[in-house]
Amino acid sequence: MSRLTIEASTPLCLLQDAGRFGVRHLGVTQGGAADWCSMSWANWLLGNNLDATVIEITLGGFAVVAAEDCLLALAGADLGAQIDGQPLAPWRSFKLRKGQKLLFTQPLLGARAYLAAPGGFDAPKVLGSSATVVREEFGGLDGMGLPLAKGATLSYHRKSLCVREVPLDLRPDLKANAPLDLVLGAQIGQFSGQSLFDAFNSAWTLDSRADRMGIRLLGKALEYQGQPMISEGIPLGAVQVPPDGQPIVLLNDRQTIGGYPRLGALTPLALARLAQCLPGDRVRFTPVMQERAWHDHINYLKSYL
Repeated sequence: MSRLTIEASTPLCLLQDAGRFGVRHLGVTQGGAADWCSMSWANWLLGNNLDATVIEITLGGFAVVAAEDCLLALAGADLGAQIDGQPLAPWRSFKLRKGQKLLFTQPLLGARAYLAAPGGFDAPKVLGSSATVVREEFGGLDGMGLPLAKGATLSYHRKSLCVREVPLDLRPDLKANAPLDLVLGAQIGQFSGQSLFDAFNSAWTLDSRADRMGIRLLGKALEYQGQPMISEGIPLGAVQVPPDGQPIVLLNDRQTIGGYPRLGALTPLALARLAQCLPGDRVRFTPVMQERAWHDHINYLKSYL
């Protein structure tokens, strides 16, 4: 068994995997890594299953010390990672010697970094997943949904010899201002014509009111003209429009049902890109058909092979 001791942490540093599925009918949300692409690359770097348990570090403020020599991997945002004061770039596996400290300071590019260990970090499975959902008290080191805390010990039981980097042409470009693909939803025809024009031809600013449940967007108010809705199931990436007309993109820790009308839902790749945006960043939507979204998703998955 190999171990890491947590020397610093925040409520935004969590154990995550691909999430829990098949339980939404029980009112249990899926959880899981907000940027599934970066999580998968972190695991790929060590030869892990792509859904193995990793640490999701949001905005920095996290540090671990190695109890013995180990090989870890880092993907996703550049949060100013350092090993004993020496900079460590993401998208690579790396050696951490006994007694060395790995520290994440603050965002330099992107919002969420993913730290992987060989075979994945040890954590109990709750409803088939170790993903931490604080609100529902599921997942994490003790299975009770707690964030990672200073003084806790992280362990894993496998060794890896995979010292490698993600090829440059396969790394998500976190600096790109690419439009976010949105699959149109059932209520799309019940928004005013002006609102539909504004939704897809205006920039939206990420509000500071954001967490793993959802991200509020600020811009021109959208007007829904349909009848009041009965609550219905909400997919990952749903773009809800509450009465104030300001959209909310629902993320991994969202509620399972809701009654606000929806423009549609972001594609998985668009969601991963949005998860790396910071408050104040500006994004745009572009409408796509569901067939196009699946085609892009499958092609991206092939890049891990």
